[in-house]
Amino acid sequence: MGTQVVRTNSTETERKPARLAPPPMYQVVLLNDDYTPMDFVIVVVQHVFGKSLEEASRIMLKVHHEGRGVVGVYTRDIAATRVESVIQLARMNQHPLQCIMEPVPPAD
Repeated sequence: MGTQVVRTNSTETERKPARLAPPPMYQVVLLNDDYTPMDFVIVVVQHVFGKSLEEASRIMLKVHHEGRGVVGVYTRDIAATRVESVIQLARMNQHPLQCIMEPVPPAD
């Protein structure tokens, strides 16, 4: 019994590696108000964003003096989760602290 050889035509295609763009980044920003205690803001920054006491104090003072302060830069889903965590903590403690996310401005 003989062996059968089956020949197939194969087409070689040149594949270029896919270039993926990095995901868009968003900055999480705390907004100043006249009612939320400074100590509470420090605790929130430490708890939600994992900042040290010194870094949390610096961010809190920036929010207090400039009206807003960037707490961190994340991908969209993580930024949205952090914003929601801040708002929930503030509401649970009856504070009007506001937190937003916005696209990172392009580098100049």
